[in-house]
Amino acid sequence: MEVRATAVEDVPSGGCKLAEVNGTRVVLARVGERVYACADTCSHRGGPLSEGKLAGARLTCPWHGWLYDVRTGQCFLPTRGAAIATYSVRIEGGDIWVEVP
Repeated sequence: MEVRATAVEDVPSGGCKLAEVNGTRVVLARVGERVYACADTCSHRGGPLSEGKLAGARLTCPWHGWLYDVRTGQCFLPTRGAAIATYSVRIEGGDIWVEVP
């Protein structure tokens, strides 16, 4: 189901914003002109990724420094870490629409 998450202007360039989409906590990350959506929960110990730092397309968990690619959900550090869920994003008329299961 696709749901309006927020306005594009609410997600700072090079930053993140937490949104609740149909009961799912989602991190919206703005990388250049693109917006990506991924799960808010770190696969390590459940840290809130929306409170982490975004550097390019890499989002760092604020609890233990695990690093994720917001485009794919892949965990970079440590390399054995589990990926996080990612969600399809569509931008229309200045609004961000996210598809969650």
